[in-house]
Amino acid sequence: ARSGPLPAGAGCRGSRLRRAGSPPGPAAPLSVLCPLCDAEVALPPGGLGRLIPDYLARNRSGTAAAGGCDLCAEGAAVRRCRTCGAQLCLFCCQAHRRQKKTASHAVVELENTEDCSQARKPLFCPSHPTEELRLFCEQCDQPVCQDCVADRHRQHPYDFTSNVIHRHGNALRELLKDTQQHMGILEDVLGQMDDMGSAVRSHAEDVAAEICLFASGYVKAIEEHRDRLLKQLEALKVQKENLLHLQKAQLQQLLLDMRTGVEFTEHLLMSGSDLEILITKGVVASRLAKLNSVAYDTHPSVDDGIRFSPQERAGQCCGYEVFGAILNKVVDPARCTLQGEDLQSARQNQLTGFSLLCNDTTGERMRRGGEAVRVTITHKDKKDWWVPTVCDNGDGTYHISYSPEEPGLYGVCVYVKGQHVQGSPFTLMVKNKFREHRGVFHCCTFCSSGGQKAARCACGGTMPGGYQGCGHGHKGHPGCPHWSCCGQVKESSECLGGPPGSTWQRSLLRTVVL
Repeated sequence: ARSGPLPAGAGCRGSRLRRAGSPPGPAAPLSVLCPLCDAEVALPPGGLGRLIPDYLARNRSGTAAAGGCDLCAEGAAVRRCRTCGAQLCLFCCQAHRRQKKTASHAVVELENTEDCSQARKPLFCPSHPTEELRLFCEQCDQPVCQDCVADRHRQHPYDFTSNVIHRHGNALRELLKDTQQHMGILEDVLGQMDDMGSAVRSHAEDVAAEICLFASGYVKAIEEHRDRLLKQLEALKVQKENLLHLQKAQLQQLLLDMRTGVEFTEHLLMSGSDLEILITKGVVASRLAKLNSVAYDTHPSVDDGIRFSPQERAGQCCGYEVFGAILNKVVDPARCTLQGEDLQSARQNQLTGFSLLCNDTTGERMRRGGEAVRVTITHKDKKDWWVPTVCDNGDGTYHISYSPEEPGLYGVCVYVKGQHVQGSPFTLMVKNKFREHRGVFHCCTFCSSGGQKAARCACGGTMPGGYQGCGHGHKGHPGCPHWSCCGQVKESSECLGGPPGSTWQRSLLRTVVL
């Protein structure tokens, strides 16, 4: 322990000088950092020498060195003067009582000291070393001596330290109590953090075990799925090889029969007499005709369409969902079909389209997408063409959508793997833009116009009394609801009336206006 000046935080050993504040500058005040608690204390104007000394450390040092008399330094100390704080041997204690200045001092036995604070040596003023610190300046909040009160602390409120110690001690005890409460809370929080850390480690270990269990199970499922795929692949290969072997044996037998018939016939024609040829002709011709009528496939009965798709869902294996499937279906453009209500007709500037259904060589639907589909639409007269939008639905079907800008005849070509599909190419008729009705869909002119005589209808019906429009049961009425602009009886139909702006059209529009 040191007896020299120390910063706030008793017991701090050593310190580091630094400039207070973040960026060091020439005007920044110096401060002291405690190496133990890292508390920062600004240096007083007087420098290190003006720091508050650690009196406790000084007293501990004095107590550790106790045993000798403070006056003669020869005898063993047996008593202490409460007034001046000196430790005295028995001889000096008697002399202390005989002297006039110290006769009134209270001397007690060392082992009977009850109030250690009263038994310690007096503390002297740093500014006036001969004067003891007995007063406390309330304004400056520090102990002072009599000379300080008469000098720097003149007119400051002050009192004896014994009178103010209770008030300031109680305030310090309250702060100590609050700090101890915070310490208890912090200790509880730290305990909770330790418990939480233990729980985190425990849960992490449990989750790690679950991950390992999941991974081992997944690996086992993948390995089992692999073995199943390899077994399926081997069975598919054997099946294709057997079919090829059977077809090959049949074709070899047919070729052998034909070769035998050809050799016999050639030998007959080259070496036989006319009579022998005529006699044998019937049998030979029947044999050759029978051989020529045998149907056989000019292509291998199977294809090499064996493919692995890693993205294909393969169901579950050992409770885990697995991916990857063997695909042995091959799309056949000649068996792909086109569907759609607007396959061969469309409207100008109206979005329409049709569907493409891809099938394999056996005619079964392809249940996956990814095929090379290309569609072109070419104008018959202008030879302009464009590529419509092709949407892969991922299930073997494709939707082709387009919006023709001009009416007329178009040729549509649909390719899969560069080959025309069934029904391609085909002709597309693009009609003019759909004409909206400009009238009203009514039961009669009389009802829709509210009884106006001048209102007319394209159905041509009239009513007695000067009514120029149609009415129920009167001449020209079609007997059902119809459009006033063109007379069409179907509500969702195209208008067949004259072009907008014509006199005929304006006369019929009176019904709408009315």
